[in-house]
Amino acid sequence: MNNYKNILKSLKINPADNGAAGIYFLGIGGIGMSALARYFNSIGVKVSGYDKTPTPLTKQLAAEGITIHFEDNVELIDKTVPLVVYTPAVPKDHKELNYFQQNNYPVVKRSDVLQVITDSSFNICIAGTHGKTTTSTMVAHILTHSQFGCNAFLGGIAVNYDSNFWSSDKNVCVVEADEYDRSFLKLSPDIAIISSMDPDHLDIYGTAENMEQAFIDFSAKIKQGGLLFSKFGLKRNDDLKGDRHFTYHLDDKKADVYASNIQMNNGSYCFDVVSKDWSLKNVVLNMGGLYNIENVLAAITMAHHLKIEDDKIVKAVASFKGVKRRFEYVVKTDKLVYIDDYAHHPEELRALITGAKKLFGNKKIVVIFQPHLYSRTRDLADGFAEVLDMADEIILLPIYPARELPMEGVSSEMITERMSNEYKMVLSKDNLLRHLRQEKDAHVEEGFEGTVIISAGAGDIDTLIEPIKKIMTAVPIP
Repeated sequence: MNNYKNILKSLKINPADNGAAGIYFLGIGGIGMSALARYFNSIGVKVSGYDKTPTPLTKQLAAEGITIHFEDNVELIDKTVPLVVYTPAVPKDHKELNYFQQNNYPVVKRSDVLQVITDSSFNICIAGTHGKTTTSTMVAHILTHSQFGCNAFLGGIAVNYDSNFWSSDKNVCVVEADEYDRSFLKLSPDIAIISSMDPDHLDIYGTAENMEQAFIDFSAKIKQGGLLFSKFGLKRNDDLKGDRHFTYHLDDKKADVYASNIQMNNGSYCFDVVSKDWSLKNVVLNMGGLYNIENVLAAITMAHHLKIEDDKIVKAVASFKGVKRRFEYVVKTDKLVYIDDYAHHPEELRALITGAKKLFGNKKIVVIFQPHLYSRTRDLADGFAEVLDMADEIILLPIYPARELPMEGVSSEMITERMSNEYKMVLSKDNLLRHLRQEKDAHVEEGFEGTVIISAGAGDIDTLIEPIKKIMTAVPIP
């Protein structure tokens, strides 16, 4: 971005030293935080930070020159930094956070920094309780691949770029607009997309109605003359604001934009885009899940309204490789299938399991799910139980607490007790891997042939991806 000096000034960082004093990130390994860290690192600002545990993402950040430690220890922090950025996922009793606050450092939320960065840019902001990461990445990829250009701040790792951030001289920002903690209300979109607004984060909003109102308030943030694209059929679609409002849907012809002639071929889709005033033929999307056709419809419609040529849009979509942990094929052969996904809400799991069943209907579907947050498990236990019952076999890990302390009576068993499927169990990580090895050994001839394994969740279940892959693909010892 070519206005970074003004951004540094707004954050009270001296552009003259090009940010040599640095910025400290508390929770730097978070997907949204790491995108901001990468942005500042890319413009020459010294970046350092803390996170709870090492992950593949923190390893990447370190390789890019960012200093990270994993112990909540005041002695390890850079006390010369003029700015501290934190995520609400950091607990309030965190020693480093308290040190900075008690010693009057400027301590701001990630959303405050994103607000400053996007204050003077043309902003395309994608919101939704689910679908926003894939849609955001699709939008950013189409703009980049077509050479329209954009800066991308994403909530997932784009496979094409192996990153959740990239920059451009074009003063255009594609931003994943996070509804948690009402963060997205600090953004000022020129174009907004709302993919969904199902109940979530009720620990913040209290009621589904309050959360829906936040999305309505987000739509009211669209700049005068701006554009809003929302999924057709949202509960309060008519209440959404915006001077120019268009709807999209997978196949409902009452929407302004929908798909037709959908054909499936070896895990890919070919379809036409139909609108009242324009159309696009033979679009190929190399991703599983019909819901991803709906996501790309929003991205295509946005690109069309930016007057990007049809052939460039079609080529960009065909070249899109997806988002890590979004219906990601970890293993995909004629005999073995392992899908990993970030799904952590009942509706996300419904789309994931439904998509897998449609693609692999002749195979057994085994879902390994790690619930995320005690409050979400408590509030949506019935929904989780109903959706997980769609699988043939379900293995639940203990709840990943993130920012929360345990709640009495709330556990993964709260979900299994509500399920009717008899093939269900709750296992620790170690016992899960032991169980999978035993299953593999018990069926030496076929192993996991005829089975689709799906791992899902927003916690640290991603640390099990490689171990599960190795168990699945290991050659049996005669």
